[in-house]
Amino acid sequence: MALTESNMIDLGTLAPDFNLLDVVTEENKSLDQLVGEKATVIMFICNHCPYVIHVNDELVRVANDYKEQGVSFVAISSNDVVNYPADSPDKMRVLAEKLQYPFPYLYDETQDVARAYDAACTPDFYVFDAERKLTYRGRLDKSRPGNPEDCNGEDLRKAIDGTIVGAAPIEKQYPSAGCNIKWFKT
Repeated sequence: MALTESNMIDLGTLAPDFNLLDVVTEENKSLDQLVGEKATVIMFICNHCPYVIHVNDELVRVANDYKEQGVSFVAISSNDVVNYPADSPDKMRVLAEKLQYPFPYLYDETQDVARAYDAACTPDFYVFDAERKLTYRGRLDKSRPGNPEDCNGEDLRKAIDGTIVGAAPIEKQYPSAGCNIKWFKT
């Protein structure tokens, strides 16, 4: 697993639409159905990545802390499940139920959505405002597996707080880092 940083796409980019399988409800969900009143957080995650495993509890806390404030959270897994069967939809459902994800966990079977968002790693975070314009792309916080930093969601929380009140985006945004998305071999 190569440590990969997220791509820092341009702020103001419009959220690409999608229509993906929610592995828990077994229904397809679109961005239109999931967008938040004040902000939408799109997270590219997967089951097996140690960087995601490290932050999973904090992802649940952050989503629960903001769900009553008009903020929607969406998790998407885009990994190649042939070569990484731990990330298959049935295993995604088991993990989502075990961790009680308070957000839909969607499967990007074609990897088209990851490409549309220019996602590079897991975890990879994007915050969009009420008009679906990108206000943040980057890390959850300073914490990584094995470092002494607390996993507290500080960077993502600041970005969400600013987006909710319509503040200008945080000037200095740091890329996320984790496992590379497992692209299909071509």
